[in-house]
Amino acid sequence: MKFIQSNIKKAKKYLDNNHCIAVPTETVYGLAANAYSNSAVKKIFSLKKRPLNNPLIVHYYDIQRLRKDCDINDNLVKLYKKFSPGPITYVLKLKDNSKISKFVTNNKKSIAVRFPNHKLFRNLLKNLDYPVAAPSANISSRLSSVKPSDVKEEFGSKIKYILNGGKSKIGVESTILNLLEKPSLLRYGGLDTKKIENVLKKKLLININSKKKLSPGLFPLHYSPGIPLRVNVKKPKKDEAYLLIKKRKSKLKNHYYLSKVKNIKEAAKNLYSTLRKIKNDGFKKIAVETIPNKGLGKTINDRLKRASKYS
Repeated sequence: MKFIQSNIKKAKKYLDNNHCIAVPTETVYGLAANAYSNSAVKKIFSLKKRPLNNPLIVHYYDIQRLRKDCDINDNLVKLYKKFSPGPITYVLKLKDNSKISKFVTNNKKSIAVRFPNHKLFRNLLKNLDYPVAAPSANISSRLSSVKPSDVKEEFGSKIKYILNGGKSKIGVESTILNLLEKPSLLRYGGLDTKKIENVLKKKLLININSKKKLSPGLFPLHYSPGIPLRVNVKKPKKDEAYLLIKKRKSKLKNHYYLSKVKNIKEAAKNLYSTLRKIKNDGFKKIAVETIPNKGLGKTINDRLKRASKYS
């Protein structure tokens, strides 16, 4: 426990000095910086090579701390009680007197916020006097990082510190909801939308290709392994790696599996690490079989569709 506390102290020191560090979350690793500091937030954009019009998600310890910066509405309270901390992000109205950096929101009057459910990161947030902006720890448009070695592969020595929290349990980014008006879905993610609709007792409007960039994950090309990718493929070409939802008896070297038994949660958890492995194994193209489009399958298909824009 002392070792963990010393790591959190070290992470806090870097953040207090306006540096960027990598932090573990239950979804993917984040590239974290003080959300109140313009200079710290600008470093995130620089490291990620991220367009300035792509806003960042800000992470809070709890709803009490959020009250300084945001208007709290009834839908947020309902969903927070059921799902936070967890893999859900809320787009809310920013208060006029908020200290949040204008670079976080791209000068908008709204902000995307989340309460992460990783013990190490929560412990860190509890010890900070400010919320943390933390988009996924990867170069913009590339695959997100789900373990410390992925972060190193992306940034090398450019990143000051990686708070090691093991492999991310969920493996895909958070579900994003716009709560400024009628609740609408901006991004499929680690929380099944059906569960959200059950709590709100209403259907969500689907707005995943919104031209208003209120949150991350809305650009056409995203989550890319950096090589051409085709979806809904029944038979791959000879030079393609073949990504399958369920393990098969064949031992072909170009076959990669997301799950042993067609488990969608397991498939989502393994998506980015398997795509990264395919690229690192030397394949120049990827074909993906049809993924069932329900539950987290919708999230997997969203990521694969955006990754396929590379080609």
